[in-house]
Amino acid sequence: MEAPPDNDVLWARSLHFTHHDGSPALQGVSLGVREGEILAVSGPRGSGKTTLLRCLSALVPAQRGEVWFNSVPVHTMGQMTRERLRRDRFGWIDPAPVLVPELNVWENTALPLMLRGTGRRRAKVAAQEWLERLDIGDTARKRPQELQQAERQRVCIARALAPAPSVLFADEPTAPLHRADRGHVLRTLTTAARSHGITVVLATHDAETASLTDRTVSLLDGRQVNTVHLPAVAETEGRAACSLSA
Repeated sequence: MEAPPDNDVLWARSLHFTHHDGSPALQGVSLGVREGEILAVSGPRGSGKTTLLRCLSALVPAQRGEVWFNSVPVHTMGQMTRERLRRDRFGWIDPAPVLVPELNVWENTALPLMLRGTGRRRAKVAAQEWLERLDIGDTARKRPQELQQAERQRVCIARALAPAPSVLFADEPTAPLHRADRGHVLRTLTTAARSHGITVVLATHDAETASLTDRTVSLLDGRQVNTVHLPAVAETEGRAACSLSA
């Protein structure tokens, strides 16, 4: 078993995963993510993006292949060890906001910190700071059901950032947001990640979102693909083509 490069905080080799219905989700995907890097995993819906993030984050074990975090093999860990890794070192943002309805906004945001053993007062301060950064500080005492969906998603993003995870996995994190809000939230996320040294693996099918990251890995039908940029068609050539087809 070959250890990953020292400068990769996250490294995967030849990941394979097949859904229960027999359809392949990952077919030999390999990648490395450097510490502090913001990596986009792009591709259309059904290309394997979410499955890749779930395997990298130890939510589900790949059926074949290796995953390493800080040179430690994740693929050989037992369930309890994987759960501690996710709690202590990883953060996750779902495409749809999921909050605890019995808790108010700041308590939802502070929950991962308190689960790690952070005191209530300190966790509240950190939660409030991130809520302010995401322009929803005034909702701190509201319950999730009092918020709009876009506000709930901002709370989920604040909750993921508050513990300053080593790696943040974001699965289409701006999907529920209006287009006007996406840019601001993504800039907040990427700026915060850079300032806190957080590595981000972000799944997206949106080219504009991917353009804000350091690097893009593209998937199609569970395989890595190279993006081919076709040369622009000159205006005269376009006219000629139109004439011929007329």
